Amino acid sequence: MNDNIMTAQDYPLATRCPEKIQTPGGKPLTDITLENVLAGKVGPQDVRISQQTLEYQAQIAEQMQRHAVARNFRRAAELITIPDARILEIYNALRPFRSSFAELQAIADELEHTWHATVNAAFVRESAEVYQQRNKLRKGSQ
Repeated sequence: MNDNIMTAQDYPLATRCPEKIQTPGGKPLTDITLENVLAGKVGPQDVRISQQTLEYQAQIAEQMQRHAVARNFRRAAELITIPDARILEIYNALRPFRSSFAELQAIADELEHTWHATVNAAFVRESAEVYQQRNKLRKGSQ
C-alpha cells in the first residue's frame, strides 16, 4: 500500500498515524508539545495545518463518499500558500455586488497562475457566472 494514500481506517490521523502528520515547516506532529512551545522550539507557524495533511483528510473523505467535504479540504490546501491578507481581499470581492465579472475573472486567473490554486480558480469562475446570471455583480459592471 502507498504510504501517501490515506483510508477511512486511518481516521483520526493524529491518533492512528501521527508519524505521517507534519507542520508546514516539516516538524512532526509529535514535536508539538507544551514543553516545546514554552522552550521556544514551536512557534505559530508550527501549529498550522499543512497542505499534505489536508490532502490526507480529503482522501479519507473520498473513501467515506463525502466528495463535497473532500473538495473543501482541497480548496483549503490550495489556500495555505496565499497570504492571509489576500485571502480576505478575495473573500470580500466574492460578496454579492462587490466585483465586476472582469474583476472576478482576474482573481480566478491570479489564483490559477500565481498561486497554482486551480480548484479555487474554478470556484471563482463559477461564482462569476452565477453572479452574472442572478444580477449580483457590481452595478454598471455587467
